[in-house]
Amino acid sequence: MKSVSLSFAAAVTALVLTACGGAAASRVGGGRIVAVGAENQYANVISQIGGRYVAVTAIEHSPNADPHSFEASPSIAQTVAAARLIVQNGLGYDTFMDRIESGSASRSRRVIVVQHLLGLPDSTANPHLWYMPRTMPALARELAAELSAIAPAHRAYFAANARRFESSLEPFQRALVRFARRYPHTQVAVTEPLADYLLRAAGAVLATPFALQADVMNGVDPAPQAIAYQNELLARHRVAVLVYNQQVTDTLTASFLAQARSGHVPVVGFYETMPEPGYDYQSWMLAEVNALERAVADHVSTERLR
Repeated sequence: MKSVSLSFAAAVTALVLTACGGAAASRVGGGRIVAVGAENQYANVISQIGGRYVAVTAIEHSPNADPHSFEASPSIAQTVAAARLIVQNGLGYDTFMDRIESGSASRSRRVIVVQHLLGLPDSTANPHLWYMPRTMPALARELAAELSAIAPAHRAYFAANARRFESSLEPFQRALVRFARRYPHTQVAVTEPLADYLLRAAGAVLATPFALQADVMNGVDPAPQAIAYQNELLARHRVAVLVYNQQVTDTLTASFLAQARSGHVPVVGFYETMPEPGYDYQSWMLAEVNALERAVADHVSTERLR
């Protein structure tokens, strides 16, 4: 785990879309299905599928906070207790949700764990599943089914929203194909495996050893040889771009960024939670691919999405 943590006040602020307590959630729901996304990218997809029949809360949403070190407040626990539908990532990424849910057991609550939806084993090393192109289409279909089970009268509405959502992902998917065709086997350095699924889908080759990526992700000091290898990739311009976690930086990440700038390697910041405001899931993914292409084609860095 990384060292940064959200304070009680910041945790309360994280209830960004609807209620901040069980009773409040019921009132705000006003007959709508009260739903929770552990991360705001999942909450955003819930809102797109549920539309006017769902009141959605995102637990983690701040682009300035380290999602690995989230601390839930009593208000968050109350919000989760009020939810009829919850989406969480799994793979140990948001275990705080398991603890909260176990404290407010409910037979009527439906929980979608994206890891299980995708059939991924617990040994899966990279938990950043929202960067996997197949994740959100699968989630949209599952959401339509679960919401239809809760509110059968609106089945056709949920199904139509899921189809519309999948269609809206086409520009993102075309951008991946275009990048892979124009810049095949592009060598990319990364600080951790945040964007690895997307990078592979774009046909990129990950030059950074996974052991170093995993150590950075888990807050472990990488082997000196791995650090030296990464620095050589950047100093000798053996990679076209450095991709880093814009939300979680430390002294080692900062040193890689400095080495990239010194070696004239463009850098691109990727996010763990969807940047707000101004983005939905689809436009966020497309913006990241476009930033990657600008780095490779024009040697332009994008450290923060606007």
